[in-house]
Order: sequence, then structure tokens, then C-alpha cells
Amino acid sequence: MPDVRQATYDLLRSHDLTTIFGNPGSNELPFLAGMPADFRYVLGLHEGAVLAMADGYALARGGSALVNLHAAAGTGNALGPLTNSVYSHSPLIITAGQQVRSTIGQEVMLANVDAATLPKPLVKWSCEPACAQDVPRSISHAIHIANLPAKGPVYVSVPYDDWSQEAPPEARHLLERTTGTAGSLSAAQLADLAGALDAAESPVLVLGPEVDAQCGNDDAVRLADRLGAPVWIAPSASRCPFPTRHRSFRGVLPAAVQGVTDALAGHDLILVVGAPVFRYHQFVPGEYLPAGARLIQLTGDPGEAARAPMGQALVGDVKDALARLAEAVTAGRRPELPPLPEHPPAPSGGDRLHPAELFEVLRENAPADAVYVKESTATAADFWAQMDLSGQGSYFFPASGGLGFGLPAAVGAQLAHGDRQVIGLIGDGSANYGITALWTAAQYEIPVIIVILKNGTYGALRWFSKVLDAGETPGMDVPGIDFVQIAGGYGVAATSVRTRAEFADALAAALRSGKPAVIEAETELTEP
Repeated sequence: MPDVRQATYDLLRSHDLTTIFGNPGSNELPFLAGMPADFRYVLGLHEGAVLAMADGYALARGGSALVNLHAAAGTGNALGPLTNSVYSHSPLIITAGQQVRSTIGQEVMLANVDAATLPKPLVKWSCEPACAQDVPRSISHAIHIANLPAKGPVYVSVPYDDWSQEAPPEARHLLERTTGTAGSLSAAQLADLAGALDAAESPVLVLGPEVDAQCGNDDAVRLADRLGAPVWIAPSASRCPFPTRHRSFRGVLPAAVQGVTDALAGHDLILVVGAPVFRYHQFVPGEYLPAGARLIQLTGDPGEAARAPMGQALVGDVKDALARLAEAVTAGRRPELPPLPEHPPAPSGGDRLHPAELFEVLRENAPADAVYVKESTATAADFWAQMDLSGQGSYFFPASGGLGFGLPAAVGAQLAHGDRQVIGLIGDGSANYGITALWTAAQYEIPVIIVILKNGTYGALRWFSKVLDAGETPGMDVPGIDFVQIAGGYGVAATSVRTRAEFADALAAALRSGKPAVIEAETELTEP
């Protein structure tokens, strides 16, 4: 009979989980010592970067990613980036090494005391198997529950002496197991929803990350076209679910109660698809809905449906619902919306690049199917004004707002994409949280391009200090960081630019190189 380690590797292989993101410690060595030749281990220098790289990889490939952390300390290091994985519904299979089973109660060095509790509430499910023989089944359980609606990260702690134990004969059945969802709108629910949209004087669509993840944007475009309805992206969305140059596109809703209400004023029916209602940020109280408006939510996440403070919710398969709804509504009841105006001309910076100039250069020179991982929060308005995003999976953003996702997630996304260029757009404040991922990019020859927008301050924080009327507070500036030298130390070629022409040249060189590259762009401070 195979041992627990071999049975687990067989199980992982059956789910196409042959890439392991990790930073090993002594508790993990017995598992890794038996790693088969067809598996790939991607080493990160800090568990925060490891988790975020795995998250970017999972988001880009549209499936699970396997993470191997070191006991309690390594798990703790990964908890910050894990907050993003929760809200991006990333099905991360997180394993952590545990001390020898018989010694855990003594709280010996590297014992993960009450291991299953440690990552809560940031994981969908967690466990430490009751015995070695239950390890393969527990990991199978984790894989399936991570991928069932609503998707999310899971966690399994495994004592390191379990791996050499004999696996039970019934573990072979795990290799053939499948699970799936069969939930969809009933004919009556579909008819009611289509009827409501047809009857509305001025419907509006609000789309979220689940649309991009599950459907791409074809069905959303067809629905918008048939309704003649404008489309907004839900506030704080981690993906772009609609082409940004389509005539219906209106931008990203502000992340405040009054801001959302003001933006949706004049609409009598608000259909929210694949997004929570709503993920507010800044506290600007007001009415939840415009006067006379009705809100209906389509989501695959029962939790999102239950916690919304207003509206009607339908929980089911978003892809199926959107495709059927696009066919069920009556086309031509409203006039076609006019085309969008041309992109606004980017203002020229002084002795530094204006962020809008940088995004304009990217739009004009980067591959049309480029994937952007963005963690430069102070430049949001300029980004959406300048970019032309149309393909599925073209944009990723930290779903919880916690810094440290962007740079390593871009590395992970590029690892998943052999056919698309990934460009990380990272603020200089954000970059330092995940900077060690540059070493991984260099060592594994991952040809990601990282653009660090360097303005010497936490720009979004400065904007928020105005919202809160907090004035000048300590800790908002980050001067004196040389990212060219830092990147070089990790083995990544880097250059610093201050003008539009210099950035265009640096971008062209990075695209030609086929190697990881960092462009430090000194930029003006703007507001989100």
C-alpha cells in the first residue's frame, strides 16, 4: 500500500494541483522529500508573497492553487494577503506542516496549537485530521469545498509524522471523486426577472468579479445591448467584468453609500450581477437606494445574498443565469446608447510623469490582451479614464484593500500565463509589502513586467485624510527608496524613468526582453 504522502500526491495530481507555492520549514520537509518529478515547487522568500503569488496564479488560471506554509509562524505571515483571497473567492488549498502528532499537546517548538482555528475566519473551511489515515480524505474534502460555491480558501494542518504512515485502501476512491453545482434559476424566476427588466423605464446593470471569473463578458455585453442599459462595475471589485470602451460602460461605482446612490440616481431598476451589495469603504452615509429604485441581485454566494442591507437576491449559477437572461429580455425597447467619447488627453507632468500619461502609453504600446495587476490605489481615476480592457481576466485588484497583493500576484499570474503579458502597476508604498517576489521572478525566469509608480507617499492615505478631515498625520510619506537597486539585488533588471518618452522606451525594452523587468516611474501625486 502507498503511504499517506504518495496517496496525497496522487490526489493532488488528479486535480491538476502539481505546482506548489511555499517557503519550507522543518515541519514541511517530510512531505516535500517525496515530491514527484512531475510536480513543480515555486519558492517564495516570505509567506505573504507566497500566498499572494498563489492567489495571482489561481485567479489567472481560473482554478485552484496549492500553498504549503510553515506551521503557525508561516501561517501568520500569510494572513494579511489571505484577506484578499477571501473576497476574490480564490480557491486556494493551503496546507501547513505541524509538529509530530504526539507532541502537539506539550506545545513543543513549532507546534501549531489549535491549528484549525488559527486561519479563521479567513478560510472557508479548516481542519487538522484526527489521524494519519484521514489525511488524504481531508485534503480531498478541502479541494472540493474550496471549489464549490462560493469558492474560497481552505486550510489543512498535517503533523509531519503522518506522511510516512500507510494510507488506507479506500483512499484510491478519492482520485475519481467529482463534485459540482446544479443550481440555476427556475423558469418562473427567469420570467419574473426578465419581465421586471422589460418593464423598467431605466434599468442599470452593476457587474462584479464573479461575471469575469465565470462568464467572461460576452453575455453581459449582450444583455446590456438588448436592454440599452448603462453598466457600472461594483465598488471595490477585484476584476473587470465589462469592456471599458463599450458604449454602456460608465466606470466603477464609488465605495460609499451616498456615492453609489448619487451615481445610480434616475434608474428605477438596479440589477447587480456577481457582486456583493455593496462593498463600501469610506463612510459617507445616505440613502441606500435612489428614490423609487428597486434592486435585484444575482449571486452565487449565499453569504453575499444574506448580508446585503437592501434588495431582492437570487442565489444560483451566475453564468447560466446571465446567458439565459440575455436571451429572455426583449430587445429594442429603449434607444441605443451613444458611443463613448474618445479617451481624454493625458495631462503632461512637470518634472515627473503624470499617471494618466503612463496609462496612455500602456494603452498605446502594451499588447492588446495584456493582463494588469493593479495595486496603485491613488491612480484609480486616471487608470479607468485611459485604459481599454476587453478580454476576460485582464484586470486584478486586491479584493480586501490590504496591501501586499499586487507585486507577487503579478508574478503568480505571469507564471499561469505563458501566452499573455502580465504587467503589475504597483504603488511605491504597496511594493515594499511583496518586494521579495522579485527574487522568485528572477530565479524562475518569469517574464513579468513590474511598473512601480513612485510618488514618495501613500497617495490614497493622503486622499483619505481629507475625507476624514484628519489633516497632516505621521507615517504617510515613504521617501528615499531606490527600487532600481533593490530589484538588481534580487536579480531583476530595472530602470528609472521620469518622462513619457523614457517610459515608452523602457516599456518597449521590457517587452522585447522576455525576462522579468522593473520600471521605476517617478510620478506626480494624484487623487483616486
